Amino acid sequence: MAMREIRVVPDPVLRTKCDEITHIDDRVKGLVEDLLETVDMEGRAGLAANQIGVNLRAFAYNIDDDLGYVINPRIVELSEESYQDGDEGCLSVPGLWYPTRRHMYARVEGIDLDGRPLTVEGTDLMGRCLQHEVDHLDGLLYLDRLERSVRRRAMQELRASL
Repeated sequence: MAMREIRVVPDPVLRTKCDEITHIDDRVKGLVEDLLETVDMEGRAGLAANQIGVNLRAFAYNIDDDLGYVINPRIVELSEESYQDGDEGCLSVPGLWYPTRRHMYARVEGIDLDGRPLTVEGTDLMGRCLQHEVDHLDGLLYLDRLERSVRRRAMQELRASL
C-alpha cells in the first residue's frame, strides 16, 4: 500500500472518462489499497482513481469513520425532489469551495474485490460524495456543476491560483 500523490487541475487525466475494470488482478487490488490509504486522512471524504493518475473506474470514500470503496460504480438512484446546496471542494482543486447543488440521496452499485455486487447509499455528505466521485470517473469536476455566474468566478480564481 502507498499514499499516492493527488493530481490537480489542469492535469488531463481528471478530464478523461475512466475505463471499466474487467479483471480483478493484483494491480486492481493494489489500486484499491492505495485509494483507501490515500483517502484515510482527516478532511478527505472521497478519492477517485483518476485523481491518483489511474484511468480505471474505482473510488474510495471516508465518511463519518466509514471507509470503503466501489469498483465500477454507477449511480442507480437519486432523490428526485430533495436537494442539498452546500459548499463543495475537491482534492484536485485545492483551496476552492463553492456552493454546489446535489441530490440529497444517492445509491451506487458496483462490485467488490471478489467480484460480488456492492451497494453504497447515503444522504447528506455520503450522498454528495457518491455523486462527486462518480462524476470524477466520468471526467467531470464539481466546477462543471456550478451555476454559470459562480462557475465564471471559480474559473477566474482557479486560473489565478495556477
